[in-house]
Amino acid sequence: MADRSVLISGGAGGLGGAVSAAFVAAGWRVVVPVRPAGGTEPATGPGPATAPEQAGNGVLRVAADLTDPEQVDRAVRVAAGDAGTPLRAVVNLAGGYASGGLVHETPVDDFDRMLLRNLRPTHLVTRSALPHLLAAGGGSVVCVASRAALAPFPGAAGYVTSKAAVLAFASAVAVEYRQAGVRCNTVLPSVIDTPANRAAQPNADHSRWVAPAEIAAVIRFLASDESAPTSGAAIPVYGRA
Repeated sequence: MADRSVLISGGAGGLGGAVSAAFVAAGWRVVVPVRPAGGTEPATGPGPATAPEQAGNGVLRVAADLTDPEQVDRAVRVAAGDAGTPLRAVVNLAGGYASGGLVHETPVDDFDRMLLRNLRPTHLVTRSALPHLLAAGGGSVVCVASRAALAPFPGAAGYVTSKAAVLAFASAVAVEYRQAGVRCNTVLPSVIDTPANRAAQPNADHSRWVAPAEIAAVIRFLASDESAPTSGAAIPVYGRA
C-alpha cells in the first residue's frame, strides 16, 4: 500500500512515462496532470474542474493547464488530498523545446514562449505544492533543466535561457526551504532517447543518448529518503552524449 504521494508534471510525455512507472514500482501514489481535452496551446484563463481519472498503469490523472495558477492549484489539491498518502515529492518535467535563429533573429514572442513552457509550470507547480510539503513535515522537489543550461549551443537562446532559469529557481527553493525539511535538486539531461528525438535526429548515434529509465532512476532516488542529505545539487545525466 502506498504511504506517500508524488505529483509529476509532464508525466505523460516521453520521459514522464518512465518516471511515473518508476514511482509506481516503488510504491508511491502517483498523480499526473494532463493537458485538458482539446487543448493544444497554453490556456489564458481557468478552465472547468474535471474529476481525476485512474489510469490502468496505476497513475491518477487530473486535467490541468500548467500555465494557469488556478488549474495548477486544483491538481496539487488532488495530489495532497489523501490523508493516508501525504504529498511528499514533486517532479517538474513539463516543458518543451524550440530552436530558431541567432538572438537577433529570434522574435520576442518565440523567446517568451520558451519561458512560458519551461519556467512557468515549474514555478507554479512548486509554489502551489510547497505548503503541502511543509504540512507533511518536509519532502523533495526535483526539477529537470538541461545540459544546455550549462553548455549552450547556438540557435536556441530561448530554450537555453529558460532551462538556466529553471536551474536558478531550483537553487533558490533549496536555499529558502532547507531548514524546513524541503529539498530541491535539479537533473540536467543531455539528449534523451525518446521516439520524438529519434524522429528529429534520425542519423544521430542514439546509443550515446541517455535512456528515460536511467533518468527516472535518478529522479526517484532524489525524491526518496535515501537522498535526504542532498539539496541544491545540479546532477548531470548525460549518458555518453
